[in-house]
Amino acid sequence: MAKTVCIVGAGPSGLVAAKTLLHDTPQHSFKVTIFEAQSRIGGLWPTRKDDAIGLVHPLMVTNQSRHTVQFSDFSWQDSVPQFPKAWQVGQYLEQYTNEYSGADIRLGHKVVKTDLQGDGSWKVEVESSRGSQTETFDYLLVTTGFFGKPIWPVHVPKEADVPIIHSSEYRDLQSLLAQSSHRGGKILVVGGQMSGIETAATIATHLSSAIHSPGKKIIQEPESYSIHHIAHRPSWVFPLFTSPKPAASAPPFLPCDLPSYNLANRPHPLTNSQGHISTEAARTSNSICQSILGTDQGEFSPETKIDGDLLDQQPFVAMSSYYMNLVKSGFIKVINGRLSSFDKNMATLSSPNERISDVAAVVLATGFDPSPALSFLPQSVLETISHSPAHPNLPVALAFHGTHHPSLPTLGFVGLYRSPYWGIMEMQARFVARLWTSNALESESPAFRQAIVDDDTISRTLALRTDPRVSQFPMGDYSFLMQEFSRALDIAITPPLGNTPPLATGKSMDILTPARYPSLSAATGRSPRAAQHTKSNLLATYETALAGLSSGRFVAAAVFRSLLGEWRLERTLSSRLPSHPSGRFSGTARFLLREGTEDGISPALVSKANSDSGPGLGLEYLYTEDGTFTAQDNPQISFRATRRYIWRYDETRDVLSVWFARTDEQDRADYLFHEVEFLPPVDEAETTVQGNTTPLTTGAAVEEKELKKDKRGWLAKASHLCIDDLYNVHYEFNFNAVNLKEWKLGYTVKGPKKDYTISGVYRR
Repeated sequence: MAKTVCIVGAGPSGLVAAKTLLHDTPQHSFKVTIFEAQSRIGGLWPTRKDDAIGLVHPLMVTNQSRHTVQFSDFSWQDSVPQFPKAWQVGQYLEQYTNEYSGADIRLGHKVVKTDLQGDGSWKVEVESSRGSQTETFDYLLVTTGFFGKPIWPVHVPKEADVPIIHSSEYRDLQSLLAQSSHRGGKILVVGGQMSGIETAATIATHLSSAIHSPGKKIIQEPESYSIHHIAHRPSWVFPLFTSPKPAASAPPFLPCDLPSYNLANRPHPLTNSQGHISTEAARTSNSICQSILGTDQGEFSPETKIDGDLLDQQPFVAMSSYYMNLVKSGFIKVINGRLSSFDKNMATLSSPNERISDVAAVVLATGFDPSPALSFLPQSVLETISHSPAHPNLPVALAFHGTHHPSLPTLGFVGLYRSPYWGIMEMQARFVARLWTSNALESESPAFRQAIVDDDTISRTLALRTDPRVSQFPMGDYSFLMQEFSRALDIAITPPLGNTPPLATGKSMDILTPARYPSLSAATGRSPRAAQHTKSNLLATYETALAGLSSGRFVAAAVFRSLLGEWRLERTLSSRLPSHPSGRFSGTARFLLREGTEDGISPALVSKANSDSGPGLGLEYLYTEDGTFTAQDNPQISFRATRRYIWRYDETRDVLSVWFARTDEQDRADYLFHEVEFLPPVDEAETTVQGNTTPLTTGAAVEEKELKKDKRGWLAKASHLCIDDLYNVHYEFNFNAVNLKEWKLGYTVKGPKKDYTISGVYRR
């Protein structure tokens, strides 16, 4: 007879646990009921663009790619970007639930109390719109995660003269400032780790867009606001695309998690790199971060620089495409300190002793307290699992990497893990399912028995609670944990699909993804569809890595991200006609970030992008330059010169484009100037075949070969016919690891009345 299981929570953890119990165990082993307090599944992850009930902004972009944000046997649709938006993750979960049905999911049902019975069963009390009800289950599985309720610092009032909200509530500037009587002032973001950096960047992007977008302003006098980010210490901030070859002159780019989880870079068997961080380990980790980013971050702001004694401290990392350049451009002012009090519109910091006046709003990126998400458990159970509200990063002490407690054999946990957690959730669910399907531990495999015997997770967790050198993600190293679960469960990692071009180390990419550890239903052929989903996941990762390493995919994204801010521009114009004088332009160019606009784009494409399932118009830049042109033959002829363009990045096509600005409204796009075509990379060391030197890529035109000769950096070209004038455009983008340091733009113009060449250099 099937055993009954109560799962608390229909987020990713609850859904993968239900799927595992129903589809990866002997048939009819379990009957699963999921109670979800919200009116939808998904937990944190909203399922629609306009979802307002969750703790995550629907338009937030994941900080890990879909190759990590995946379950092993369910693939993403090809149309979804590498880094899905939160609402797309919610829809992935809806599709996953439909694919692997069978659980009784009861929405709008909140578990308020559970009681452990003498026979090990659980009496569960649930409240819904129909009142209270109680049912009894053989097993209880807790999948409520870390996000019980937002943490509100005790020294910050709930109400003040200005709006104060938690970062989970932030949606847009209009709603943030709606209740403010102030016009202009400082928007404070409090909290220096991942959510603080992400929130500060989001608000700064919204403010930049409010200032630089055409049409009616969404808030009054947006230029009178500034953003101040209070962080107690700097973090390493990684963009979403990084390079596995950061020292290359033309570095290839991949979604950040693919190089991070390249198993070829680590000795095997893997050892845990998280938990207690020694000084030596900290120095090594900080050195790796600096190598990947190519900087100690001091070039962006003294407050973001990591050097000196900070290199001996355990590193903190965050993900954001635009944060660092928003800091450099002055849109975000970073203050290293701690908020000690807030009164009226004045913030006081304890370190340094500083006051910040004229505050217009406060956004608290202070994390979450997981304790409320466990409040339905009996006090005796909470004591058994060493529950501690004082340690929100390590709220309970559970065996084998957060899955169970030996004293409570009918209680399991899935999803109590911080860091890239989709693969870990799936492994935790498999481990709990194995525990509950075993008639006796003695009948289990030697590996499973030994894993339980050797496990020291509970004692290690308790020790880390008071360790001053505990890591940012203390529960464990993602790759190491996947290895340990696979050993215990006898799930061998499958080989990567195909070979990628070798890295500087001479090794190919060996990228860890959840699909490398197939589910039982996929591995045994029990579910051909599951096997096909697993294969699709593996193929998607291989094709992504291959495209990034061999054809320059994602370079356009890396360039677009890194353009933000101000550049010094020197440009020469050499004319062969007297009607266009030769000369030199010297000035500044600025790339001003804003939300994508519809101007110049076909209505059909706009409608598709903005549909319920569309990706939206993304972000774009208003490009402005201002400086002085001096004639070559007559230096006394000198005048101010300005230009404006709109730069766009089409994520779906991975294409960077430049658009002419309208003459009547110069902050609006008029029509397409050109699309930037990045040239296929040629290995810096050319290969020789029978004495003939040939590039590693084929099909390159002679012009492209000549353009690449003796060049460094990524090269690109474009062409545009403007009435009778032909513009041939050439680019060279020079990176230092992930950041553009210098780039060149030149073009020749030929026509009945034009014959000149322009060559410009942009430097930070």
